[in-house]
Amino acid sequence: MSEAEAQLSPVEHIKARSNFLRGSILQSLADGATGALAEDDTQLSKFHGFYQQDDRDQRNLRRKALLEPDYSFMIRARLPGGICTPKQWLALDAIARKWANGTLRLTTRQAFQFHGILKRNLKPSIRAINDSLLDTIAACGDVNRNVMSSPLPESSVVHRQVCDIARQVSRHLTPQTTAYHEIWLSDGKSREKVVDTEPVYGPTYLPRKFKMSFAIPPRNDVDAFAHDLSFVAITRHDQLEGFNVLVGGGMGATHGDAATYPRLADVIGFCTPDQVVAVSEAVVVLQRDNGDRTERKHARLKYTIDSKGLDWFRSALEAKLEVPLQSARPFEFHVTGDRYGWQKTPDGLWHLGLFIENGRIQDHGAQRQLSGLRAIARILQGEFRLTPNQNVMISGVREADRAVINQLVGEYGLDNFEAASPLRLHSLACVGFPTCGLAMAESERYLPDLVGEIETLMASHGLAAQAVTIRMTGCPNGCARPYLAEIGLVGKGPGLYNLHLGAAHNGTRLSRLFRESVGEAEILSVLDTQFAAWSAERLEDEAFGDYLLRSGRLADSQGAQTSGEAA
Repeated sequence: MSEAEAQLSPVEHIKARSNFLRGSILQSLADGATGALAEDDTQLSKFHGFYQQDDRDQRNLRRKALLEPDYSFMIRARLPGGICTPKQWLALDAIARKWANGTLRLTTRQAFQFHGILKRNLKPSIRAINDSLLDTIAACGDVNRNVMSSPLPESSVVHRQVCDIARQVSRHLTPQTTAYHEIWLSDGKSREKVVDTEPVYGPTYLPRKFKMSFAIPPRNDVDAFAHDLSFVAITRHDQLEGFNVLVGGGMGATHGDAATYPRLADVIGFCTPDQVVAVSEAVVVLQRDNGDRTERKHARLKYTIDSKGLDWFRSALEAKLEVPLQSARPFEFHVTGDRYGWQKTPDGLWHLGLFIENGRIQDHGAQRQLSGLRAIARILQGEFRLTPNQNVMISGVREADRAVINQLVGEYGLDNFEAASPLRLHSLACVGFPTCGLAMAESERYLPDLVGEIETLMASHGLAAQAVTIRMTGCPNGCARPYLAEIGLVGKGPGLYNLHLGAAHNGTRLSRLFRESVGEAEILSVLDTQFAAWSAERLEDEAFGDYLLRSGRLADSQGAQTSGEAA
C-alpha cells in the first residue's frame, strides 16, 4: 500500500474493494445467526438506500441480558422533486404496514423513510419499492442524494419545467453499478461476469454525500443555501430563463471541532436550462477529484471550496464547461415554510397543503393520517407532492373532486393545520431517538411538547400569530437544517441542546450559537426574554431573527457560524 493510500479514510478502502458496491452484502443477508450486516457492509448498504440501526431504548436491557442489539433497518425511497403517484403511495403504504413499523416518515429531502425493517425483509421491501417504479439506490451514501425541487410555485408551467430538469439531473447522476439490480431485483446470481463502470463517480464514488436542490423564488422552501449545489430558477413573465448556480452549502458539523461548521452556498453565476446537467456533472466531478478522502468530517464540497478558494473553484468549473457561466441574475426569497390549505394554479387545478408534524405519518388517536392518506390515494386523480418541510400536498385536484377530498381530510383528522399555530407549522425535527445511531438527544419525540411550551410564551407576549421557524436535531449533523432556523436546537446530550438564534426567516442567513448545553428551563427563560423584547421593539413585519440581529441582542452569543449571510 502506498503512503497516499494509507492516509485514506477506512471507508475509502471499503469502497475500493467492494467491486462497485457489492461487498459481501449477499452473504450478510444470508447469515441467519445475527440481525446485523457485516461491518463493511453497513457502509456499502447506504449506497443501496438503507442504514442499519437498533432500538436504543432497549440497548442497555439487551446488553444486560447478553443479547445483541435489537437490529433493524431504515430504508429510504428516492423521489426526485418529491412527486408520488397515488398508485405509488398505496404501494409504499402497504410496505410500511407489512414490513416496517406501520408508519411512513417524510424527510426534509422530499423522500420516504421506512423504519423498523428486519434484515430478512430488506429484499422484499426494496423489490416492492422498485415494483412501484421508485427505487432506493443513491438515497444514501457518498453520491448525489435525492434531488429536491420546490413543490408548488405560483406558476404551474415553471414547476413542470423545473421538475423535469431535476429528474434529468437525478437520472444522470444515478450510480450505474449493476450491483443494485443483482442483489435486490434478481436471484443474486450473475450468469456472466459483469464489468461495471461509473462514468461520473469512478470506482470509489465521492468523498462524502452530495446534496442538490432546485428553488423557485420567491419561496425558499428547499433552503437553497444549505446544499452542495443548488439551482435557483430565474423567470420572466412566467417563463423559465435559466438558473443561478449556488455551490458549497452544507449543514453538518461536529461538536467541539472548529474545523467543521455549517456553511451557506455561494452564488457563482447563471446557466441556461440546457446547461444544468453539464454544470451538475462538472461540479460533482470537481468534488470527486479534489475532495478530502482522508478525513470524512472534512470531505464535503464546502470544505473543498474553503480550502482551495472560491475563485479557484469557479475557474476549475468553467474549464470543464463548453459554455461559461453568465453573471448571476437578481432574485429574492421571502419565506422558507409551506403553504397550507387549498391553492389554485393557473392551469385550473387545486392543491391542498397538509401538515404532517415532523413528517411522521401514522394513525394516532383522532389523527388517522396513514389511513386517511390511503383513502385519498384510492380516489385521487392527481398526485402527491412531498415538501422539503416534511409535509405533503394533495396536488392536481379538479374542482369537482374537492368536496370528497375535504370530507376525507376532516374524517381522518388531516385538517390539523387549521388549528396549529404558525410556530408549529414552521417546526422541523429529525428522527433522533430511538433509532438514529448518531442521536445525542431527543428530537422528533420531544419537539412537539417543547413547541407547546413556547407557544404559551409567545401568546403571553401577544405573538401567537407570528411565524417563527424552529428546528431541532438530535446531533450536529443538521438533517433538519437547524442552523437556518430562527430558533435552532442541536442535541448535545440527554436533555441538553445548543441553542442557536438569529437566522433569517427566508433562509439566507445562518443562526449564531447563543447558549451551549442548556436544558428546557433555560431555553424557555432565554426565549421568554427575547420574545418580550421583540414584542416591544420590533419594526412592522420584522421577523424574529431579523429583530435579534438588528437590535444587537445576539451580542452575548457564545459563538458565530462561518459564512453567515448570503450575498
